[in-house]
Amino acid sequence: MDRDQRFEVEILPHLRSLFGAAYRMTGNAHDAEDLVQETFLRAHRAIDRFEAGSNARAWLHTILQRVRTDAFRRRRRRPETVELVGEGPGVRPAQDALASGYEDLERALAALPENFRAAVVLRDLQELSYAEIAAALGVPVGTVMSRIHRGRALLREALAGGTE
Repeated sequence: MDRDQRFEVEILPHLRSLFGAAYRMTGNAHDAEDLVQETFLRAHRAIDRFEAGSNARAWLHTILQRVRTDAFRRRRRRPETVELVGEGPGVRPAQDALASGYEDLERALAALPENFRAAVVLRDLQELSYAEIAAALGVPVGTVMSRIHRGRALLREALAGGTE
C-alpha cells in the first residue's frame, strides 16, 4: 500500500472527530478548519513515521495540539479577528453550536482556561485515555488528571451559575 492509500485508510476516517475536537478547543468553525487542515497536512507528510496498527487518533490529536500551539504563537503577533453574526450584506447568521441548544455548555467550555479545556475536550468529548491525552499535550498523566478534574469543576461552577 502506498503512502496515499495508507493515509486514506488509516488517517482520513478520523477527520470528523478531529474537527469536533478542534471546534471545541477554538470555539470557531473557521479556526477549527484551519487547525484540522494543517494537522492533516502534517500527518500526510509524516505518514511514513506512523507505525501501522498504532493509535491513529491519538497520533492525530498530538499533531493537533502542536498545530494549535503554533497557531497561538502566531496569533500573538497579529490582531484578533471576529466572526460577524447577524443579517445584512457580508454577514451570515450563526448556525453553529449556539443554535443547537447547547449554548450554556458551549459558552462554559469556551470560557475555560485553555489547558483545562483541551484536557476536558480530549477526555470527555473525544474519549481519549489519560495516557493518550498526556502524550498529545506533552504533560505527565498526573497533570492530565488534575486538569480534567479542575476543568470539570469549573464547568460545573459555570453551569450552576447560569441556572440561578
